[in-house]
Amino acid sequence: MRAIPLKSFASLAALGLLVTGCGQGLLGGGDSGDQAAKQDGPIVLGMLIPQSGSEAAIGPYMSNAAQLAVDEINAKGGVLGRQLQLKTADDACDAQSAAAGANKLVTEGVNVSVGGYCSGATLPTLPIFAKANIPMIIPAANSQELVDQKLKNVFLINGTGSQQATTAEKWITKQGAKSVALMHDNTSYSKDIAVRTQALLDPPGGADAVITEAVTPKESDYSANITNVLDKKPDFVYWTGYFQEGGLIARQLRQAGYKGSIMVGDGSVSPKLMEIAGAEAAEGVYATMTQTPDTLEGAEGWIEAYKKKYNAEPGPYSNQAYDAVRLAAEAITKAGGTDGAKVVSALEAIDGFSMFSGPLKFTPEHTLASGGFQILVVKGDKFILQDALK
Repeated sequence: MRAIPLKSFASLAALGLLVTGCGQGLLGGGDSGDQAAKQDGPIVLGMLIPQSGSEAAIGPYMSNAAQLAVDEINAKGGVLGRQLQLKTADDACDAQSAAAGANKLVTEGVNVSVGGYCSGATLPTLPIFAKANIPMIIPAANSQELVDQKLKNVFLINGTGSQQATTAEKWITKQGAKSVALMHDNTSYSKDIAVRTQALLDPPGGADAVITEAVTPKESDYSANITNVLDKKPDFVYWTGYFQEGGLIARQLRQAGYKGSIMVGDGSVSPKLMEIAGAEAAEGVYATMTQTPDTLEGAEGWIEAYKKKYNAEPGPYSNQAYDAVRLAAEAITKAGGTDGAKVVSALEAIDGFSMFSGPLKFTPEHTLASGGFQILVVKGDKFILQDALK
């Protein structure tokens, strides 16, 4: 599913995409001391992102876009007469680091969490934010395991692993693949997509043979895994993990003589994949991915605003991070304040809020009604839109 066309950056404001402050205080008003300070001080948004480790390239895209949204909202008067403030913490795409980062943000008094990239790192933060009564708007992490925790404060604005697997199966079937190798790294996110894709391919009408191969992340040589896979003679390989390993696997598959199709999951959609794989091996690699700045119709004005502020192109998950901040501001406005339970209720009641992915309405599971996954393909140094599978 493509985003609803947005004719210009000016039209974003006209459609109400930029949240304006209401110029009113919080419900209940007037206590002195700490309570008054909380009501008059900034509304703090917390963002856990990878700022170190193998996925660190993604962090700046997300934090820059989130800060862009914060600055725009503050320039319009803030939210309920208060300014927004963004605080980030490094999760390093690692469960232990993420838990430490979440506790740090809780201690710093964040009102809403708007981060989460790696699902395996996001999972251990869920109970930490839930215990602190902090709503979570997760812009990128999308393992079904996040949904399966059934926590009332958790909302996903990226498509789920189940929705990504459905898109993958449709594309693989459309390509007429007869023998498919599904490669994952045993993390929550990656294995979830592989398992769900396998289940969809196994029934009649799917591939004749489905091979699964688990690799160890953060290695430099996957030749043994490549040999295991190629011994089964697949004509389609789908890597469901992150770009560091994805780039190596694509390069080593081609070096081993594999001529069939290669596809990667959304965690591998990054310029780094082409850099690691090399231009020749990366060319023609497909990807299952939600909207990226390059595939958003009518977002030229927003892209220019990002480039003007940061002197860089917006990358994967920048638009989702931008929307996470805007959605948090909308929910706080509707809730009349930052009380966690009221913000959660406001998020549940959202119906038609305009985002880059289209009008938002959450399912009872707090996921998008439609995942918005599309097929991209590497052409030169970019992932471009191949097929929206309408």
